[in-house]
Amino acid sequence: MSMPEPSAPPVIAPPVSTFATERETAERLIAGRARIEAELGKVIIGQKDVIEQIMLALLAGGHCLITGAPGLAKTLLVKSIAQIFHLKFQRIQFTPDLMPADITGTEILQDTPEGGRKLTFVHGPVFANMVLADEINRTPPKTQAALLEAMQEHQVTASGVRHKLEEPFFVLATQNPIEMEGTYPLPEAQLDRFMFNVVIDYLPLEDEVRVVAATTSGRPAPIEALFSGEDVQKFHELVRKVPVAEEMVRYAVQLAAASRPHQPGTPDFVNEWVSWGAGTRAGQFLILGAKARALLRGRAHVTIEDIQALAVPALRHRILLNYRAEAEGTKIDEVIKRLVASVKAPGKPA
Repeated sequence: MSMPEPSAPPVIAPPVSTFATERETAERLIAGRARIEAELGKVIIGQKDVIEQIMLALLAGGHCLITGAPGLAKTLLVKSIAQIFHLKFQRIQFTPDLMPADITGTEILQDTPEGGRKLTFVHGPVFANMVLADEINRTPPKTQAALLEAMQEHQVTASGVRHKLEEPFFVLATQNPIEMEGTYPLPEAQLDRFMFNVVIDYLPLEDEVRVVAATTSGRPAPIEALFSGEDVQKFHELVRKVPVAEEMVRYAVQLAAASRPHQPGTPDFVNEWVSWGAGTRAGQFLILGAKARALLRGRAHVTIEDIQALAVPALRHRILLNYRAEAEGTKIDEVIKRLVASVKAPGKPA
């Protein structure tokens, strides 16, 4: 191929090809939604809101905190989602004697072919695409903190050397809300790293009957992989490109700001019940989650409903209730729903 003349303008690839790729990626995701639900339906019955919230975090590249009693298929759900997206899955059981090196890895002495010895870093279970941190509040803060760098920077530092984690990378941590004695509640700085706090509740009676019947009559059909890790990374890029109006961003920020007590414009019930409100990450994750929700529903724009639908999972672990709210039996979800009702949405009367 001959070189162009010096005076010739540079050849620029037409933007149509990029648009076509993005459009194909979006169409594949939208078309795959029903197939994802069908695959999960082989092993999971009900819990549609829970599945959607975890899926939105996955598409947006966020981490999830999953709160629920034992025996509600938290591990099975996460493992099944990892299989659908063909992601390397690791489960870490957090216990009081777990050490940071048990999560991140450690250096060991190994013999070399030359007859000497050298330190070699052996990867821990955090080196996976999807890590299930089971009962994360059962381990001391020092071990909990071992996940902080991995969650925020997607890397692990050992002996001054940085080791990059595999992409995509997600942490889904579970908590048992029943037995809190002898546990170590996550500090606010680490809670804030989670995009959503997803609460799994008991199934309705009919759904529970179906679960018992299905799990005692034979083995479930194997989960089929529908996507790849590379697809997930494309979904991350696509979600961030979903357009959002400035008034929608302002609305998400106002929701987070209204949860902060003793600030100008804060509702009276927030001043009465809330000790600490949501920070800037709340608005960021509300918008990212709303973009993913719009995309999954085949829309190229974010609506008020997208933001409002994710207010509870995005804010429930970022708002700290005070002693008065606890004494009166006020629940965090009730406060958030009242907060959504009190903040004026764009285009709607006050």
